[in-house]
Parts: sequence; C-alpha cells; structure tokens
Amino acid sequence: MKAAVVVDFTKPLEVREVPVPEPGAGEVLVRVEYSGLCHTDIHAAHGDWPVKPSPPFVPGHEGIGVVEKLGAGVTNRAVGDRVAIAWLGYACGQCRYCVGGWETLCEAQHNSGYSVDGALAEYAVVNAAFATPVPDGVSSRDAAPLSCAGVTTYKAVKVAGVQPAETVAVFGVGGLGHLALQYARIAGAVVVGVDLADHKLRMATELGADHVVNARTTDPVEAIQALGGADVAIALATSPAAFEQAFRSLRRGGRLVCVALPADGNLSLPIFDTVLKGQTVIGSIVGTRNDLADVFALHAAGRTKVIAVERKLDEVNESIQDVLAGRVAARIVFGL
Repeated sequence: MKAAVVVDFTKPLEVREVPVPEPGAGEVLVRVEYSGLCHTDIHAAHGDWPVKPSPPFVPGHEGIGVVEKLGAGVTNRAVGDRVAIAWLGYACGQCRYCVGGWETLCEAQHNSGYSVDGALAEYAVVNAAFATPVPDGVSSRDAAPLSCAGVTTYKAVKVAGVQPAETVAVFGVGGLGHLALQYARIAGAVVVGVDLADHKLRMATELGADHVVNARTTDPVEAIQALGGADVAIALATSPAAFEQAFRSLRRGGRLVCVALPADGNLSLPIFDTVLKGQTVIGSIVGTRNDLADVFALHAAGRTKVIAVERKLDEVNESIQDVLAGRVAARIVFGL
C-alpha cells in the first residue's frame, strides 16, 4: 500500500509502498478514503514536542474509511462499517480518567499517527472500540477534518462553558478556527475571529463571525477590549504571542482556553490581575468518542460547514509547506 512515512525529523516525508498492516486482537483494518492534514502531524514529522514519536512511522489522525477486516474477538464493528481514525486511538477504559468521562487524559492512551501508525496511508489499523462510526449524513471528505479539528474545537467550546450572548474570541482562524467559531455560534455566542491573513478573515465572516481583527495591522487586545472584552478566548494559533494576546483580551471573569501547542514557548500570567479579575486558564485536549459522535450529529443536521481543499498523498510535503506558510484557508484533505 502507499503511505506517507516519517523517516527522519530533519527530512521530508517519503511517500512509498509499505506492507498492508494486519489487525491484531480487538483491532480492525480500515481502507482509508480521506485523511486530513493537522498541524499536529507537522509537529510529529518534525519532532517538535518533548515526547517524540519514533521514526519510521505514518502520521495522520483524521482518517475516514471502511472496515475491511476484523481482528480476533471483534464484535462491535463489522466489515463494511465506515469509521473514523481519530487522535485517541486507544484508552484503557479502567483508570479514573476513563471511568470519569475523560478518556483523553488516560495515561495509557495510544495516539494515531504518533505513538502508533496513523491514517496518511491507504490502509490503517485501529482499535475497534475507538473506530467511531460515521453517520450516513456526513461525507467522508467532511468527516476527516471533523475527526480532529472539529472534535478538538467542539470540546474547547464545551469546556469553556460558553453561554448565549457571551463574546468568544477565536485566535487563529484556520483548520481548527473555522470550526471553533461555528461551534461558538451554535452555543449562542457573539464571535470575534482573529488572524493575520485577510483571506482567513473573509472566510470567518462568511461563516458567521460577528467581528474580525487582522492582528498584523491592528492590536487585537485593543480591538476586543473596545468591544467590552472577551468572555472566552480560544487560542488556536501556534504562537506564544497569540496566547498572551488572547489572555489580555479577556474581560473580568473571562476564560482562556489553550488548545494549540507551539513547538516552543511559555505563557506568562500576571498573578495580580488574574486573581483580582477572577480569570481562568483552561487546557483543552481534543475530545472523547462521545464528543466526536456529537460533532458528526451536528454536521449531519446541517449546523456546520467544513472548508477544505483536496490533494493527493504524493503532495504531502508541498501541503505541509503551504500550511506553515499560511496559504491554506482551512484544512487540506488527502483523497486516498
């Protein structure tokens, strides 16, 4: 089968033929139809984070495809099922986090395209229990970005406890941000989109953003504070400076939701202001299988729109460069 393989953190991915994997006990083999390119895949390919994957490996955690083979003991999925291969490839189901509804915090978790081979390939293996079914009302092309960009930002809005009429500022209107602003609108918020690129801000306006700010030409903190400040600021740009701007844009009682993971950087908070203004900083990491089912249900109901451009897997390295240069409005999906 054809797969995009990380062979070295300092080299481009190699698109090459590799053996089709065999599903083990409790696993299924999925013939991938579409797979999205997430910024996390780029971090993985470059070894950016403290805990690094081990080359050679196949990245990708926005895979959608059809089950072609069952491993031993699988009874909860059938050949022909259309499923998602998301970031959370496995969790133990027994620890306090899994039992408490926070399986994404499980310390024994496996992550698709990071600790186990992922979906930038024609076939992938996934634990059957974590192969989330895709409903008929969601195309595979749209389902791919929803499996990470969608569920990640849905969770961010959810953990922020966004209430109707609150102001939500989305810092970084790209693959994640264009969905974040839609979930904030579904929650009833007044939404501000912040980015450096005019073409992304035009997209934000088309998707219903009430206000947009070009942070390259306008101080987003001043602009948002002029609106009364943000009740919630969701940091999706891979820039420490954007995180600090997002925090300073908050009004009293505001909540900063940290989602993006810059390769380097720390967030410095003024303790005095944070305490006296009753502000909160929240870390939000993707979403559970239940969250993903909600994301699919909302899309099937026509409540969200996925903006994506389609490419071939052979174009993976050019696609990475386009994402890093900000040339892509939202998501890239590879048709397998």
